[in-house]
Amino acid sequence: MKSVSEQIDLIRRGTEQIEPADGLQKKLEKSLKTGKPLRVKYGIDPTGTDVHLGHTVPLRKLRQFQDLGHLAVLIIGDYTALVGDPSGRNEMRPPLTREQVESNAKGYLRQIGQIVDIDRAEIRRNGEWFGRFTFLDTLRLAGRVTIQRLLERDEFSERFHKRPESIPIYLHECLYPLMQGHDSVEIQADVELGGSEQLFNLMMGRRLQEAAGQEPQVCLTMPILRGLDGKKKMGKSIGNYIGVGMPADVQFAKTMSLPDEPMKEWFTLLTNQPAAEIEALTDPTRTHPMEAKKTLGREIVAYYHGVNAAAQAAKDWVKQHSQGHDPANMPEVQIAAADAADGSIGLLDLLVKLKFCASKNEARNRVSEGAVNVGPERTKVTDPKATINLKDGLVVRLGAKKIVRVSLASGR
Repeated sequence: MKSVSEQIDLIRRGTEQIEPADGLQKKLEKSLKTGKPLRVKYGIDPTGTDVHLGHTVPLRKLRQFQDLGHLAVLIIGDYTALVGDPSGRNEMRPPLTREQVESNAKGYLRQIGQIVDIDRAEIRRNGEWFGRFTFLDTLRLAGRVTIQRLLERDEFSERFHKRPESIPIYLHECLYPLMQGHDSVEIQADVELGGSEQLFNLMMGRRLQEAAGQEPQVCLTMPILRGLDGKKKMGKSIGNYIGVGMPADVQFAKTMSLPDEPMKEWFTLLTNQPAAEIEALTDPTRTHPMEAKKTLGREIVAYYHGVNAAAQAAKDWVKQHSQGHDPANMPEVQIAAADAADGSIGLLDLLVKLKFCASKNEARNRVSEGAVNVGPERTKVTDPKATINLKDGLVVRLGAKKIVRVSLASGR
């Protein structure tokens, strides 16, 4: 096992806050002295179907602790997901059914397994203990915190003081930090990881552990990863995310759409590039931002799909965007041969059937803009009334990113 100072140097990269400040060093010193690995907790609520790169920031840190010889304890919040975490939100999360949560949990574990070594981790669902809770147990837990303390949370304070009528605070939301904190008691966590907006919940774990007579955990928070817009937190609800399970070419292309400004943040939180190399890559006087972004895209894709897939995705992107070539792995869309009268189909109908456009009005606008071309010669079509000779294998393009090959199917 590495020395305490070596471990701290590695752990501090991409870390925003350690609470208490000297807590991690003391925990690591005790671990080294006793030979007992730290129990490092990270909880994730399966509220959707995709694990995205924002989730991977603490997950990568959890894997780092594993590689340093500590025990990763992954909490799948099948019960907390039913409540909904209010952290970082100014409205109540929509409720989920148990069936939805269970389906999401299975998908989450498959994707998390690309980052954390699941075989070496302790996987727990907090339904193990909350499923046995009586109402009296809930009352005892609720008695551990005051309303005044809960209202110190920015999310609740905003809703209580500034918008009390438009955005109510529901009582079950107030239970969430208590539930997350109680998870730490149940698994006797030494360290808990989370995003910066999670600090209140993580500190609740310390409070409840002390009340239970346990040595309180160290709280370690990481910055919130900004999404593809370069401004807001990465999230599925606003679509500014890259999913862990997305294909290599999609991950690379989405990375290339990232604004220049957040690149240093992404390199630091999502790659293993040394700090000196990150400085060089994100300094526009030393590295062109486009080249830096290609490096970032390759690093991200290689982590989830391998080096060869990353190289191919980068090559395809360059061919498509820099050289005007079509990607090697072009998606195919089936269209019934019967939809093309006498082998022809109206261009607007074709764009809608290919799902390039949601309506004929949208398709008409894109055609008029000169955004559509077809065939190997890339023939531009600007007449909305045009008909297209529909052949099996015809390539249709809308702008630089939407490219498909038509596959004719018999029947409808």
